Amino acid sequence: MWTVRALAGALTLAVVAALAACGLGSAESRQEGVELRVTRGFGQERIHATARRSSRGDDTALRFVQAERRVETGFGGGSVESIDGIEGGGSSGGPDWFYFVNGLEGSVAAAERKLYPGDVVQWDYRRRGAAMSIPAIVGAYPEPLLSGIEGRRLPVRIECADDGGRACREVERRLSDDGVTASVGSFGDGAGENVLRVVVAPWSLARRVRAATLLERGPTASGVFARFGAGGRRLELLDAGGRVARTAPAGTGLVAATALEGEQRVWLVTGVDEAGVDRAAASLDRSVLSDRFAVAVLPDAVEALPLGAGKRR
Repeated sequence: MWTVRALAGALTLAVVAALAACGLGSAESRQEGVELRVTRGFGQERIHATARRSSRGDDTALRFVQAERRVETGFGGGSVESIDGIEGGGSSGGPDWFYFVNGLEGSVAAAERKLYPGDVVQWDYRRRGAAMSIPAIVGAYPEPLLSGIEGRRLPVRIECADDGGRACREVERRLSDDGVTASVGSFGDGAGENVLRVVVAPWSLARRVRAATLLERGPTASGVFARFGAGGRRLELLDAGGRVARTAPAGTGLVAATALEGEQRVWLVTGVDEAGVDRAAASLDRSVLSDRFAVAVLPDAVEALPLGAGKRR
């Protein structure tokens, strides 16, 4: 007979699987067009979403949103001040508009960021919170693993602490099902700027990856609103201010992305223990991760991070 804990864990995996079954279009169709999402509160409330079957040669992150929504710009038309009447705070420290393409933080003005087939553009309205910079989010999954960055597909390397483990096999399967070509490489090796990495391991081992250690320094360093403590035996879920909002129970997984200077983005499929890593691996699906900055996969629920960011103030 199943214990309550085992049943709860099975139910969580079943919920993740059910969400995965929903599907939101084939990988092939997504690669040909471009997608726009307008969100608020660290991607926890969707305001608008649209997709084009094909990209236009002159599309930029700014022109795309201007074509679909009511947009006011500033600084000579190079920045977004409001979308659909929702005004950014600019230099006042209030909420503002920020954009990502394929889950990567915009590094140039939106008017200069050209779009390519397969690109997913997300405009998010939020306060900066404890993170001045959020280099990568998971909400465009399977991008950038599928279409790459700025029109250039990059090699994808899965790095597993246990190559034959269930979580590693699950990640391989899910990426393959989503059209991502990936190799399995040596765990913990550096990769520079030309390889996208997916690290699959309990935190006690994942922390050997240099980029992963940023999480231990908090969102100011990593852009991820979760932190491991007690030598990796505790996962703290943070609010937008970087404060501990909840200590996750055993068996909780984390799916997040970050970057270290001089290296390409690193995806982390991790947890305090093997059960958490398994849950994180099972949540690699567009319908689970869509719009999210990072997710914690608890034994009984999936929580978007930072905690509480979707609540209106």
